[in-house]
Amino acid sequence: MEQPRRHHWPLYGIRIRTPRLELSLPGLDLLDDLAAVAADGVHDAAEMPFTVPWTDALPEERGRATFQHVLSTVAEWRPESWTLSLAVTREGRAVGRQDVVGTAFGVTKEAETGSWLGRAHQGQGIGTEMRAAVLHFVFDRLGADAVTSAAMTDNVRSLAVSRKLGYVPDGVQVAAVRGQARTLQRLRLDRAGWEAHRTVPVEVAGWTEECRALLGA
Repeated sequence: MEQPRRHHWPLYGIRIRTPRLELSLPGLDLLDDLAAVAADGVHDAAEMPFTVPWTDALPEERGRATFQHVLSTVAEWRPESWTLSLAVTREGRAVGRQDVVGTAFGVTKEAETGSWLGRAHQGQGIGTEMRAAVLHFVFDRLGADAVTSAAMTDNVRSLAVSRKLGYVPDGVQVAAVRGQARTLQRLRLDRAGWEAHRTVPVEVAGWTEECRALLGA
């Protein structure tokens, strides 16, 4: 797949690799493939695992919104407030998205993760592997002290991934979703917990000092 020129936006050159997966900021071709995965569906229609119900849209609208959102994360980027929205590929095919969000990261040394995975690719351990990949990146390359996440209390799969990777409960919060109150379990992973639960080998390529500066690390 053709990748964009990286002189002015070196984050396009980052590659985070595990035995089965590669995570990267997608160029237009890969982003189009990722949008198609979103259009095909990421959860049962009777469920809503997200606080923003973006998946309620029709398939074509869902794909277009995914395409636009990832582009907007680059357009709105600031070192003190950023979202690194990575496409996850397996054997060259898009399977899902793994985000990392940093707010005043240079001060707090904390980041937040979020993700989704196409329904056709669920139940194969990919969700755990892609989260392990981005945790390695955040702790090893960015030097984070902690990473947070959150999931609906009935989102069994997401909570299981977090437990497996060493996250611990960090309180609950209530959000209004589809006009109803939903409870989320907050989760937190510190460096010691990450070190104790590392099982997936991860390699990072394309990391430069320019990337570090853009991420406020």
